[in-house]
Amino acid sequence: MSHNDVAAARVVAVLLADGWHRIVPSSFSVGPLGFGAGVNLGVPGFRFEEADAGSPYQPTVLAGPLDSIIAVRQATSTVRRISAPDQARAAHNGHRADHGARKPVHAGRWAPTG
Repeated sequence: MSHNDVAAARVVAVLLADGWHRIVPSSFSVGPLGFGAGVNLGVPGFRFEEADAGSPYQPTVLAGPLDSIIAVRQATSTVRRISAPDQARAAHNGHRADHGARKPVHAGRWAPTG
């Protein structure tokens, strides 16, 4: 599997020309695009159920030509560990790669002095 392979079962969002579309888990599929029973247009296509709770049309199914997809967002099944090259790259860019030490956040208000 190369770094550009897409696992359809892991796709959680699709970027189309009108923006990102969150999808129902495991509903993304790729295959021949067609309209109606047995009508194959000879074009690769996609299909997914949109996970939009605000839509009055549930579930909404989107389908279209595969080349209309700009990007896909996938959920990974493994936790990626920070390696030495990542730490070096982060240090070079002026960032910390070690997120293990968390700083506490206080929600209290402060009063201006002066």
